[in-house]
Amino acid sequence: MSGFVFSEKPIQIVEGDGPYLYDDGGTEYLDMGASYACVPLGHGHDAVQSAAADQLSRLTYVQASYPVAVRTDLYERLAETAPGDIDYTWLCNSGTEANEAALKFARAATGNSKLVATMQGFHGRTMGSLATTWKNKYKKPYEPLIGDVEFVPYDDPDAMAEAVDEETAGVIVEPIQGEGGINPASKEFLQTARVETATNGAALIFDEVQTGMGRTGTLWASEWADVIPDMVTAAKGLGNGLPVGATLCREWIAENYGDHASTFSGGPVVSAAAEATVSTIVDEDVPAHAADVGEYLRGRLREELGEAAREVRGEGLMIGIEIKRGANRILKELALNHGILALPAGRTVVRLLPPLTIEKAHADHVVDALAEVLG
Repeated sequence: MSGFVFSEKPIQIVEGDGPYLYDDGGTEYLDMGASYACVPLGHGHDAVQSAAADQLSRLTYVQASYPVAVRTDLYERLAETAPGDIDYTWLCNSGTEANEAALKFARAATGNSKLVATMQGFHGRTMGSLATTWKNKYKKPYEPLIGDVEFVPYDDPDAMAEAVDEETAGVIVEPIQGEGGINPASKEFLQTARVETATNGAALIFDEVQTGMGRTGTLWASEWADVIPDMVTAAKGLGNGLPVGATLCREWIAENYGDHASTFSGGPVVSAAAEATVSTIVDEDVPAHAADVGEYLRGRLREELGEAAREVRGEGLMIGIEIKRGANRILKELALNHGILALPAGRTVVRLLPPLTIEKAHADHVVDALAEVLG
């Protein structure tokens, strides 16, 4: 008998096309979760599929110390699109690896060990990233984790200013918390983190694993926050479904990063997919489309759900709907009765992270379904 170490859903997905998924019985589902924002261009996007297939036919893998054109192209594309003077990239396989690297880089570059993170924050499941993640349910079974981590209330500028000192190596923060409930930070909070880290010689890390790649209506959430961090971490949507992550950093970090490496850093196939993904998002101005459809969807949700929703919040197509009843039951009804797949963000928040290519007609379908389910 075979087994698995994971919780499976009772729907066997066999095919995807644009914003839709299909199960083994042919049932169509509107994918409003995009597997936690992993397919910003939708399923089976031609440019990404072609780039990956072409590279796969020529060279599947070679270790990152050997230059490969598609990896170099990705480095250059990320440097072109990263905030401010962030010009250096370390590639990996996932968001938690990108955050793990950022934490190590911060300690190596500053010579300090203290890390500041936020309550309700989520940065991954490996031991270092997990230490900066807030909820005990994720980390309690694996303690002791790495030490010298201090948590501050999210979106509390005064608490952030008090926590960052001369012994701080880095501050890691999500511009909008995902797992924590789709909580946007204020500009004041993020700008305070910028000022305090710069003053104390610490690294400011923006975890954009979920908010990056146009999700919030700009390519990076730091753009609307008017803040240039020292490092940005990306993953999820970076390869439009293929496993790739990146730690983008400034020169002073890159020059003092320590001795960090990964066997599968920047594999040719995933590099080709990621370069095609980023290029398509930028060249087709996908973030602007996400901003437009996201504003429309949030407006309709507020109008149609009324008091059935305590709050509708987010930016672009990263949306949280706080409800009065259990989110998981609502999600089950959406899937079974309306053919819509969405996600929870805690017990009372329905999370929408659809492909950034959805249209307003898709938004209308979601609003009508939620209005019916919430009654």
